[in-house]
Amino acid sequence: MSQQRPVRPGPGDPHDVLVQDPNLPPVAVDPQQLAEQERRWPPAKIILWAGIALLGAVAWSIIAFVRGETINAIWFVFAAVCTYMIAYRFYSKFIENKITKPNDLRATPAEYKADGKDYSVTDRRVLYGHHFAAIAGAGPLVGPVLAAQMGYLPGTIWIIVGVVLAGAVQDYLVLFFSMRRGGRSLGQMAREELGVIGGTAALIATLAIMVIIVAILALVVVNALGESPWGVFSVAMTIPIALFMGVYLRFLRPGKVSEVSLIGFILLLAAIAGGGLIAETGWGQAVFTLDRTTIAWGIIIYGFIAAVLPVWLLLAPRDYLSTFMKIGTILMLAVAIVVVRPEINVPAFSEFAGRADGPVVPGTLFPFLFVTIACGALSGFHALISSGTTPKMVHKERQTRFIGYGGMLMESFVAVMALVAALSIDRGIYFAMNSSAAATGGTVEGAVAFVNSLGLSGVNLTPDMLTTLAGNVGEQSVVSRTGGAPTLAVGLSQIMHGFIGGVSMMGFWYHFAIMFEALFILTAVDAGTRVARFMLQDTIGNFLPKFKNVSWRPGVWICTAIMVAAWGYILILGVTDPLGGINTFFPLFGIANQLLAAIALAVCMAIVAKQGTFKWLWIVAVPLAFAAVITISASILKIFSTDPKVGYWANHFAYRGALDRGETSFGTSTNVASMEAVVRNTFVQGTLSIVFVVLTIIVILMAIIATIKSWRSGGGPSAEEPAVVSRTYAPAGLIPSPAEKQLEARWNALPVEHRPFLHRSH
Repeated sequence: MSQQRPVRPGPGDPHDVLVQDPNLPPVAVDPQQLAEQERRWPPAKIILWAGIALLGAVAWSIIAFVRGETINAIWFVFAAVCTYMIAYRFYSKFIENKITKPNDLRATPAEYKADGKDYSVTDRRVLYGHHFAAIAGAGPLVGPVLAAQMGYLPGTIWIIVGVVLAGAVQDYLVLFFSMRRGGRSLGQMAREELGVIGGTAALIATLAIMVIIVAILALVVVNALGESPWGVFSVAMTIPIALFMGVYLRFLRPGKVSEVSLIGFILLLAAIAGGGLIAETGWGQAVFTLDRTTIAWGIIIYGFIAAVLPVWLLLAPRDYLSTFMKIGTILMLAVAIVVVRPEINVPAFSEFAGRADGPVVPGTLFPFLFVTIACGALSGFHALISSGTTPKMVHKERQTRFIGYGGMLMESFVAVMALVAALSIDRGIYFAMNSSAAATGGTVEGAVAFVNSLGLSGVNLTPDMLTTLAGNVGEQSVVSRTGGAPTLAVGLSQIMHGFIGGVSMMGFWYHFAIMFEALFILTAVDAGTRVARFMLQDTIGNFLPKFKNVSWRPGVWICTAIMVAAWGYILILGVTDPLGGINTFFPLFGIANQLLAAIALAVCMAIVAKQGTFKWLWIVAVPLAFAAVITISASILKIFSTDPKVGYWANHFAYRGALDRGETSFGTSTNVASMEAVVRNTFVQGTLSIVFVVLTIIVILMAIIATIKSWRSGGGPSAEEPAVVSRTYAPAGLIPSPAEKQLEARWNALPVEHRPFLHRSH
């Protein structure tokens, strides 16, 4: 590595005194060029953005104010896309100019700590794919589907507006601040910024919440793949494909991203098609038809292996491979919606918006809508990825806006598409699929009787509707297929068969969607396990410093085993839960996830205050205040509500009382084993709810105290690592600007022997 030479300040931060190697081309675009580029607004550019703003305003007006029997789904697509474009171009740039102020003269940890395992310079397009795949787990797929119970308007507003002002802001800031601190975990940053009390509370909370989050992500995969040989085979095949891609890109054809992407995409399509063929054979049925418990153990073993392998070998290529399918499927679905123009007959606010007895998720719109849609708008899990794998792989500082803010906007679009897909299916079928087997009996007749007893306006479910749908999608039954993934798959298949293939293709589209969702979530499971390992190593490292070295293999194996055992235990509880698992545990997932987001925003607020950027503190403080009110309110209701449908402890004591009285059935449980499972699971949930909310309140209070101290002193000491001059260059966004293309050409013309080597081993 080149040594620092304190000669002149770099752009963006007067404390960076860096001069690059004079034998290399510039490692950053001249800041004056960047400023001139931002100020240039020719008429065509003005007309373009005015048109985007006008289309977005029309779409929002129709969604928010026009009331009729139906609403066309295309307006959801237009409202979302226009809002995202404006937010990324203007609001994220505003945050970059006022708070982060990136400096590409500085080397990132991926460059100055490169070890070829965890710290590894990664092409921005590959890293965007990895980051998006890692953050986009179950939340944007499951949460919106479950929240569709409350109508289309509340979820749409929260997903789109929430991501612009809260979720994408959190992801971007945490990624940038972690990168500046050597890729430290969120818990470790909290310890450094908030002191011993706040930092310890944050470390414990992030570790505990991470266990719940990864377990629920894995539970959704189990529910999607259970008794589905097509899905099991196709998803399993993505592992050897990813290993091949990692070896190919690392050793066989380094740097050939487009080439390996095309090969991987072809192999992925072959895996999907092959899964359909194999599932029709006798041996395929025998080998790949697995029960949920077996799949759960397979995911546990996979999570351990994926977390200990080098990041370039499995995690990054698998996430990049998954991203092709994820983004491609979502864009294809958006195009299909515009072409097919499905009508949505769900009301803006449904009968369950103001009631606590919803059959899909219990609780009223406020505050439970905001914790049910756990990832599409704001997600604490993202803060763990943004302070876990991603900051150790970022090539240049200016890329953090594209990866952090831009990656979260794409996830929000996934959530909007999931919501539209769920809203587009018949309401009776929706409730039959998402109500627990305890409520429907797991049979067509039981589902019909249960749904029709709900008294929903315009709903008249018949057995033929459910059996015909199951036959069309190639499943034995669609009743009580909880978890959101099957519902989204049905919605996608109904929209896509009108776009390509007709009814005969519904089975293909359904299983295509199941694989799409399982890939989505598994990438979050493996990345989440790796991040959990980083967090535990950071925590133990405060007492045993050797654990802080992420290249020390005994520490890697020990910490990975501990975290996998923890979330694996919760996963097995969920798989064996008689109330459907996901219906029982998802509210805890949502609350824990949003509490973690509040912790992340609190840490960011303290850092911004220490920078002395008090004028722009509201950028972080406003979403923090909203997240705190929502999640603490939801936690209090879950802990203290006397309604067994809402309160964990109320449910716990009701079932425990029934067991003490010698009853053999109670509520929706038909036997003693089922009743005992409810008692056990509600005890775990109730206890964790108390722990989570208390720790979060401590962290927020410590962050407020730290912010006030910084305000009084005009700032505070920085925990950033010392600046190191960079010796490499890369563009900031997906498409290089003219100035970036010119600089890139100069680097490409540099003889290979003169180019800095980015991968070194300790």
